[in-house]
Amino acid sequence: MLNAIDRREFLMGLAAAGGAAVLAAGHTRAAAAAAPVAVPRARNVVLVHGAYADGSCWQEIIPRLQQAGLNPTAVQNPLQSLAEDCAFTQRILDLQDGPTVLVGHSYAGEVITQTGVHPKVSALVYCSARAPDANEDYTALAKTYPTPPASAGVVHGGGYAWLGEEAFLRDFAGDVDPAKARVLYAVQGRISDTLFATKVTQAAWRSKPSFYQVSAQDRTINPDLERFMAKRMGATTIELPSSHLGIVSHPREITALILQAAGAA
Repeated sequence: MLNAIDRREFLMGLAAAGGAAVLAAGHTRAAAAAAPVAVPRARNVVLVHGAYADGSCWQEIIPRLQQAGLNPTAVQNPLQSLAEDCAFTQRILDLQDGPTVLVGHSYAGEVITQTGVHPKVSALVYCSARAPDANEDYTALAKTYPTPPASAGVVHGGGYAWLGEEAFLRDFAGDVDPAKARVLYAVQGRISDTLFATKVTQAAWRSKPSFYQVSAQDRTINPDLERFMAKRMGATTIELPSSHLGIVSHPREITALILQAAGAA
């Protein structure tokens, strides 16, 4: 149990896990050979979920951050518009008491790209996430890569969209325990049909230290697109043999990356 682990041993274990995630041959690879980045020490972490999800997707990350002495907060996105989701994240950032690592999964990469210029944000962590440049058409960028299988499983109705169960289990959460994946399927947010129509107007990764976790077995965002975005931003990068939900299936490695971004690893 996490509460029985000595904090120092826990941090060392997470750091080792992060290193193993980068180096294990045949399982992971360093997608960008970035030098260690100097980051301000941060105690706070704000976690932003993406589309077809809710804040419970961070359930494996939050207790590990708490055990490491950090203060995590998960945003609950309405998923109606980029502007509204950014406003929800902005509100949580305003409430932080000091330097804060801002973490986004999937679509939430757009949210943290837009809101990461907030003065309290000390570093950005992208988990299998979108990372557009300012005023860039992300949809057009994504179309320059093969279409990921999950796209065919999107269901539309009443002005909203969600992933069907088969696509969710196979293409979104492919390496997550099926029983847990079905719970995540049941709590997924319904997104507005127009959610992806808006461009970010600023790119925080151009001015803030950035970290990126690539999912090598991703069937929701093309892994080569993830590698391109990570390389373009000059991010400190790890690559995991995970589905799109690496934050659930590989929480130790991703927690280690967040701790590195917080200057704690």
